[in-house]
Amino acid sequence: MKAITYNAYGTPTRLELVDVPEPKVGPSEVLIRVKAAGVNPVDWKLAAGFLGQVLEVRHPVIPGWDVAGVVEAVGPDTDDYAVG
Repeated sequence: MKAITYNAYGTPTRLELVDVPEPKVGPSEVLIRVKAAGVNPVDWKLAAGFLGQVLEVRHPVIPGWDVAGVVEAVGPDTDDYAVG
């Protein structure tokens, strides 16, 4: 799968398109094939290093809090969502 990532704080020039392994779905998680994403203030402030003391960050980071897409998989403890 493709993802936009960054490995260090800084400007948008640090963003890279890379191949990453498809994530495994946990018991109460949902996997979404993202069709659209937005950039909100948390995304750019975190990438710039302004929120490092508030939110735990492990590089590389795949930014994105606001997404829309299709549910690809659901964990066994997930009752509110279904594939599709």
